[in-house]
Amino acid sequence: MKFLSLFLTLLSFNFAISAQTKQVDINKLDTSKQLQVVETSCGECQFKMAGKSCDLAIRMNGKAYFVDGTTIDEHGDAHAKEGFCEKIRKAEVQGEVVGGRFKATYFKLLKTN
Repeated sequence: MKFLSLFLTLLSFNFAISAQTKQVDINKLDTSKQLQVVETSCGECQFKMAGKSCDLAIRMNGKAYFVDGTTIDEHGDAHAKEGFCEKIRKAEVQGEVVGGRFKATYFKLLKTN
């Protein structure tokens, strides 16, 4: 009976681990895909998008999209002088819009002048 209990516990851990999404290396440029320079900032604070908290967004071709694949906190303090909640920045990105969200496979914040 203990063996069966241990077996079922390990099996459930296996399912939990295999259900995790694959992490994308957001810092790895794919030379086979188009590289775009876009505006990036907090969607709620700077792009006036509907939301409940500060979330990373990009604006390309005049339309703003929330970003999946990286977060606002992975690029410094959003509320600092140069942070996403305080100003609009530029970034080099790769990815695609899926379901109204930008699925980033590469994201590099560009230095300010």
